[in-house]
Amino acid sequence: MVIETKKMVRILLNRKKVNPLKPVFTGNKYLEQPSIQMYEYNSESVSENKEYKAGDFIGFPDDEKQHWLNIHGIHDVDIVESICNKLNVHGLVIQDILDINQRPKFQDFDEYCFFTLKSVLPTLDYQVMSEQLSFILGKNYLVSFQERKADYFEHVRQRINGNIGIVNHRGPDYLLFLLLESILDNYFKTVDNIEKQIDEFGIIDIDSDPSPDILKDIEQYKREIHLIRKTILPIKEFIAKVEAGQYALIRKKQIKYFLELKDLCLTLLDSCDQIDVRLESNINLFFSIQGHRMNQVMKILTIVATIFIPLTFIAGVYGMNFANMPELNWKWGYFIVWGIMLVIFLLMLYYFRKKNWF
Repeated sequence: MVIETKKMVRILLNRKKVNPLKPVFTGNKYLEQPSIQMYEYNSESVSENKEYKAGDFIGFPDDEKQHWLNIHGIHDVDIVESICNKLNVHGLVIQDILDINQRPKFQDFDEYCFFTLKSVLPTLDYQVMSEQLSFILGKNYLVSFQERKADYFEHVRQRINGNIGIVNHRGPDYLLFLLLESILDNYFKTVDNIEKQIDEFGIIDIDSDPSPDILKDIEQYKREIHLIRKTILPIKEFIAKVEAGQYALIRKKQIKYFLELKDLCLTLLDSCDQIDVRLESNINLFFSIQGHRMNQVMKILTIVATIFIPLTFIAGVYGMNFANMPELNWKWGYFIVWGIMLVIFLLMLYYFRKKNWF
């Protein structure tokens, strides 16, 4: 959190040094060159251009086809700004696209709708990779912006190219539904991965000594769950507005599909709540086990100390340097004292054992 705050302060300071009207990219560069794909389709034909040039873009024609323009790599501010300017996108929206620290946002304009949200995926080292995605929805087009090249929407491309299902018969609002559904699927994969990692903690084994590193892992998972919840809640709010008909570009016959996304959001939120409860339970169990083991150790040390208290007393008495001690001249005095000490030791062991103290 401190690092992110410092980063935001640095970004704001840099903005003061440059033209405040010029959008600034606040993320990391993941690709050498941006990659752009253009899809034009309807129920009868599909046109795909995987190497579309930003300079060729002059806007979307007002025809019967649906258009999907997808951009991988938003670090090139000029390309993003050029495409958005040709669509008459507001300058603040352009900055929101380039600002990866932007919270999920949904705005309705006269000719288009703007959406930005986070997508998460588990990595090979059991961390969570976060990426910002932005969408501009128009009458017959959808423009999507991605930070890095990923296959989130590969199955959607296959459905468009193969004319599978109803996507080619519907408008860009239905395409937006499919893309949002894909993003939520990534959330489910991330949540399932976290659940698997929690199952492997093994804290429930009282005989084992859980490593303190588990607490660090639990805290990491709690932050990831918090990130997921923070991202899903705005999506749920957006779908509630869609259900109320507040977005004119999302037609009424498509609302039923967005309601499925609402159910997915509720399921994810319930899963996050359950995982959060499990993590809290694991923390409590960890400290309970540590407390139990500490009590066991302290009990053993107390028993050992208690056994040696009377033995130390006897040794102390016979270790005093006085000339007139009557037992000093006994022939069997040394062995008698050892016998007394051994009997006391055995009696105390028997008593402790009978009390089930060890």
